[in-house]
Amino acid sequence: MNHIDQKFYKLIRHLNKQTKEELFHQMKDHYLGLSKELKQSFEDYFEKFPYWGTLKEDQNEFEHIKQKVDTFTNHLEDLFWLYHRLEDYRSKQLLFAILNNWYQYDFSTLHDSLEYNYHPYFDLDIIPMAEKEVLVDLGAYTGDNILDYLDLYGSESYQKIYAYDITDETFKQLKKNLAFYPNIICKKKAVLDENKMVSFKESNVDASANMIEEEGTNKIEAVTLDHDIQEPISMLKMDIEGSEQRALIGARKHIKNDAPKLLLSVYHSFEDLWKIPKMIEEMKPGYHFYLRSHGGYIFPTEITLLAIYDKKTDE
Repeated sequence: MNHIDQKFYKLIRHLNKQTKEELFHQMKDHYLGLSKELKQSFEDYFEKFPYWGTLKEDQNEFEHIKQKVDTFTNHLEDLFWLYHRLEDYRSKQLLFAILNNWYQYDFSTLHDSLEYNYHPYFDLDIIPMAEKEVLVDLGAYTGDNILDYLDLYGSESYQKIYAYDITDETFKQLKKNLAFYPNIICKKKAVLDENKMVSFKESNVDASANMIEEEGTNKIEAVTLDHDIQEPISMLKMDIEGSEQRALIGARKHIKNDAPKLLLSVYHSFEDLWKIPKMIEEMKPGYHFYLRSHGGYIFPTEITLLAIYDKKTDE
């Protein structure tokens, strides 16, 4: 057992001993002990990005902390399972750093766990090369991640790329940025777990944070990936502002039949971190899991799950 294992087990044992009420008061006290400026930064951030519950000290509103307490109270076994399924200690250190940040606002461990060597989603230690890929990018935005892919692996590394986005202005920029690359198909559609018309809520901060909602005036076609792409795919990236679980359900056949490399955002809710790997495991046992983060170190964001299927499982 090394020091990362020791820290993780110590934290899990400590969390497991606490009652729900004890955890809430401990975590609230940790938060209230932060500087006024830092607390304001947290509250402003969660106001802009409403994925993780509200946090307003002056109104005695601590929904954000309550959601974290619920995660620790109800899903420690799931987090323990994930830790033991992670393939390298960079991933395990990151998972410990995330949980320790959630619990006691530890910033230094999270800072030390951030990835500085590679582009988001494309870690050369995990995916050292790409060849004849059929890449699907859900949440392609302006094509930034596709351009990262081309920078790392070259324009000869793919057969076809599908790029999905839902916002008019970013979709125009997406098509412009990728116009001179062959076999890239841009689709202005949402990708979910059923085919239907849906609405999306425009973010006041950035178009990359636009979210699917059930009711609204901004209508767009939603499809399942299993329905919309009939050919096998080999790489699937998702960053779709909290719709990743639904999109995974709609890609179940591709995952079971094609076993694509999965490059998935797992930070748009507290449960994504453990639930998305569990969903993949249920759909197609044999994937290897890695975690990376390119986000900030004050609160863990931009967390990516890289899931790579072990072809030996089929032999």
